[in-house]
Amino acid sequence: MQHYIPNILFAIALILGIGFFVINIRKLFRNIKLGKDVNRTDNKKERLKNMMMIAFGQSKMVKRPLSGFLHIIVYAGFLIINIEVLEIIIDGLFGTHRIFKGIINENVYGFLIGTFEVLALLVFVAITIFWLRRNISNIKRFLSKEMKGWPKSDGNNILYFELILMTLFLVMNATDVSFQQAGIGNPISQFLAPFFNDYSPEALHTIERTAWWLHILGILVFLNYLYYSKHLHILLAFPNTYFANLNPKGQFTNLDSVTKEVKLMMDPDADPYAMPEEGAEEAVPEKFGASDVADLNWVQLLNAYTCTECGRCTSSCPANLTGKELSPRKIMMDTRDRLEEVGRNMDANKGIFVDDGKQLLNDYIKPEELWACTSCNACVEECPVNIDPLSIITDMRRYLVMEESAAPQELNMMMTNVENNGAPWQYNQQDRLNWANEE
Repeated sequence: MQHYIPNILFAIALILGIGFFVINIRKLFRNIKLGKDVNRTDNKKERLKNMMMIAFGQSKMVKRPLSGFLHIIVYAGFLIINIEVLEIIIDGLFGTHRIFKGIINENVYGFLIGTFEVLALLVFVAITIFWLRRNISNIKRFLSKEMKGWPKSDGNNILYFELILMTLFLVMNATDVSFQQAGIGNPISQFLAPFFNDYSPEALHTIERTAWWLHILGILVFLNYLYYSKHLHILLAFPNTYFANLNPKGQFTNLDSVTKEVKLMMDPDADPYAMPEEGAEEAVPEKFGASDVADLNWVQLLNAYTCTECGRCTSSCPANLTGKELSPRKIMMDTRDRLEEVGRNMDANKGIFVDDGKQLLNDYIKPEELWACTSCNACVEECPVNIDPLSIITDMRRYLVMEESAAPQELNMMMTNVENNGAPWQYNQQDRLNWANEE
């Protein structure tokens, strides 16, 4: 029985790690479903192509070659080294050691592990450069006020996690005596092995087992850390690019609530003052635009969780570049923070949201930020995972105009002129061509 204790402990750790992850993912789905329904099931071929090109193929990342290339290295390492994680899980559950070595050809196995080691080293280098860019290089998009505190720590925490995991993987291989003696699959670890020459076989075995345990436990911790981190995009980039808006950029959506109002106004038999029948679907008037996360659609909420906080959107935003309050990245971060706050509220109240006196508008996002937007779609074009901050900005502007009549004075003047003069300018229609008579 004592022989199976490590396997039992491993199984418990695996169940706890995956179980906690599943609980958090269920919360994630629940929070996203708080958004309004929107149909994104059309044109499946185009959506699949977007997902494969953008999320899997990283096509938008390489628009900025240095960071894009480094990201691809880390991304490839994350994907490919999962094969090694599968072997560790099987070994941990059944008490085997490098089980794939006995299943597949030894040379093929050596090639795979060797590839993993080279990738681990490249990831190590890439992460070091990322850390320097984030903390030493003073790149403007990493110094914005929304990147202070937790966002900055979160970005660094992930880098530290990955550095430790790659180091443990290489140490595990370097101290595996039989693996090193075989001389295949160790292009990197063979240079680390001499550092352990003075250790006894028992000590080497202990180091190898410790690195093995810390490596897999670290992966389980990393998996569960994702829910609390911007690196949730590792998982959500795929559905986010699949369900992204395929309409031309800048095309506005019609509000059903507005359509219903217009139809009501055009119906000569309709009584605009009539109260809705009790229990009718229209008993609660639908809000024009959005003031809180539940007024947004579920794809917009998925966008918020997918945001990588890379800042490409903000660094290309003309309003931000001219010193305005608007930061598209902050719009997405605020939306996610508010959505998480709503989720915690529901957790504390048996799944029911209790009004907390807050909302996304004003408590998180100020009107000045929204009105600074030029609607140019630069943020949408730049996002490497097809997030659409503009759609959230537009919906919240709609609320300000249609529910609170809180448009800026300049916009109110323009709309008044359109209503009275049929043009944005403060000139009577009859005087419009007076300039042609001037000498």
